[in-house]
Amino acid sequence: MIKLPESVDQIVVNLLKAANTKLPEDIGWALEAAAGWETDPTARTQLGAIMDNVKKAETLGRPMCQDTGIPIFYVKGRFDGSVGAEISKGLKRATETVPLRPNTVDPLTRKNPGDNLGKGMPIIHYLPMDDQFTEIGVLIKGAGSENMTRLAMLNPSDGIEGVKRFVVESVLDAGGRPCPPSIVGVGIGGTADGCAAMAKEALMFPLDSENGDPILRELEEDLFVKINSSGLGPMGLGGSTTVLGVKVRTAYCHTASLPVAVNIGCWATRRAVARITDSSVEYRQGA
Repeated sequence: MIKLPESVDQIVVNLLKAANTKLPEDIGWALEAAAGWETDPTARTQLGAIMDNVKKAETLGRPMCQDTGIPIFYVKGRFDGSVGAEISKGLKRATETVPLRPNTVDPLTRKNPGDNLGKGMPIIHYLPMDDQFTEIGVLIKGAGSENMTRLAMLNPSDGIEGVKRFVVESVLDAGGRPCPPSIVGVGIGGTADGCAAMAKEALMFPLDSENGDPILRELEEDLFVKINSSGLGPMGLGGSTTVLGVKVRTAYCHTASLPVAVNIGCWATRRAVARITDSSVEYRQGA
């Protein structure tokens, strides 16, 4: 385990504060670019309201959305068994101090513990690696976008065109409910559970990070154009900016399977990462 220059729970508080109050720069740039190319007056008004909200949140140090979501944590590198308890401690503190809305409830009784914890919470994905650092990332998912998640087990014969159809239909069926302009995470391959996880993790990658696979890069660009050509627009009220970006991740799958998952991030796709070494903690806004 890395000898931490500050406590894990404080790092988690810092991450949750940053993610909820400061929109990642790449998303901010994409919103400004969209406002420049939009010709629909309603769309321009919606984008203007979003950008005004973003500026106020950062200036006041308050969450940019009343739905502060459920955080999904990604822990990579070297760590020991205490990291999960420390993340829970940090989440509880952040709920009180940021503050975060207490969103977690029992799925059947709807009982709310009031601290964003409870059975199965927080959600943490672990990836041990033999590196000289510990990395903790967080992705904030509100219900409006998370409820629009879709998974399909396509036939392998459906191929890449079938994948495109499913992704486009999933985004358009969601309409204005995930608060577009959105960022679309797509997982292709693996198993059903792994595919859904890939689609969500894809949202951790900045919009200006280039996919190293030329086939996937072309797929991302093609989906971006197809979805924005739909006319759905900001908040589903019309315009040429339905999505700010599309990110695709893949994994090998069974020869008889073609799993595809779509996880939509709202305009406030909130993320933050801390890389921890023996001497420092470096914060950034994405994977």
